[in-house]
Amino acid sequence: QVQLVESGGGLVQPGGSLRLSCAASGSISSHSARGWYRQAPGRQRDMVAAIAIGGSTIYADSVKGRFTISRDNAKNTVYLQMDSLKPEDTAVYYCNAGGIWTRGLTRNSYAPSNYWGQGTQVTVSS
Repeated sequence: QVQLVESGGGLVQPGGSLRLSCAASGSISSHSARGWYRQAPGRQRDMVAAIAIGGSTIYADSVKGRFTISRDNAKNTVYLQMDSLKPEDTAVYYCNAGGIWTRGLTRNSYAPSNYWGQGTQVTVSS
């Protein structure tokens, strides 16, 4: 079994910052690709950022320059630093582990696995 536990969500004003964490345990190697996704009410779940085993990263265009994904393999944990938050960033954020990382000629990609955390709510509002 694989357990993914997200933390760090909450209510923040526009322009503020939050740092999400996703700790993995169970039958999941610390050396696996990871991703962060989000889902707003009435919308599909979309990828926000992903990170390869070697540290390569990809981001959704809407968060480039504002969000940073990182990982600590020793702790089997991935982070999402979110700065300059906007109301449209409001969503439930989910982490994913063990997906398929593909190196493309012009762009890398991450296809999620079936391993998801329970989600953490991020609300950006004044």
